[in-house]
Amino acid sequence: MIGWFEALVLGLVQGLTEFLPISSSAHIRVVSAFFGWKDPGAAFTAVIQLGTETAVLIYFRKRIWDIISTWTRSLFNPGLRQEPAARMGWYVIAGSIPIGVLGLAFKDEIETTVRDLRLVGGCLIVFGLLLWVADRMARNELTLDKNLNLPHALTYGLAQALALIPGVSRSGGTTGAGLLLGYRREEAAEYSFLLAIPAVLMSGVLELFQIGVGEVPAWGPTILATLVSFAVGYAAIAWFLRYISTHRFTPFIVYRVILGAVVIAAVGFGIIPAN
Repeated sequence: MIGWFEALVLGLVQGLTEFLPISSSAHIRVVSAFFGWKDPGAAFTAVIQLGTETAVLIYFRKRIWDIISTWTRSLFNPGLRQEPAARMGWYVIAGSIPIGVLGLAFKDEIETTVRDLRLVGGCLIVFGLLLWVADRMARNELTLDKNLNLPHALTYGLAQALALIPGVSRSGGTTGAGLLLGYRREEAAEYSFLLAIPAVLMSGVLELFQIGVGEVPAWGPTILATLVSFAVGYAAIAWFLRYISTHRFTPFIVYRVILGAVVIAAVGFGIIPAN
């Protein structure tokens, strides 16, 4: 059972890593293993993500309100349907379909098989290198309001669905897809954050019913981890968006490769268990 100190540490890890392209779910899994803690599980991870997602809701509150209000009014006012905010509403809905379908279809595997640390380490390395390729090929030209369309939204969505596997990274996968499509780094990151809202909220709310049941962590430590992840995550959003407006993803890629190699080696030498 997760204790208060463990919850504090994992909340910090979640807040620091959710919006960086280094996979928060992988870090929660890896940090727990190196501390000798039991895997907190997919339910705990999904619920504390509600904290970082609340940070997104507050940070982008004006943008989100504009999208929701314009999209809703466009249902009754055809003249609004070509507004960027109205179209963004549809694109977020469309882009959320892949992760919803795959998340339900492979729920058991997501909670068990894909949490193997050998797979996590491999994904950190492989998808880190793919992000490096995307970063080098990026045209860094397109913007969401002018260029986002349905095929692009679905491509982002498929990339987000890969993040069901710890080590891929929701931020890294969707932002990398945006770079390959030609979007500016900060634009790709913004859509990544917006696209995550429905998926994270639905997943977190569904898993709320598992908290405190059987082997799943109790309510108290889970709430603490969620609150900590919110506070740290809010600061991480602001820093990350400023950083990528003028810098490449190279430091994150190097970090991913090193961490992935360390995890695989640690499992291979028996320092930490694979499961």
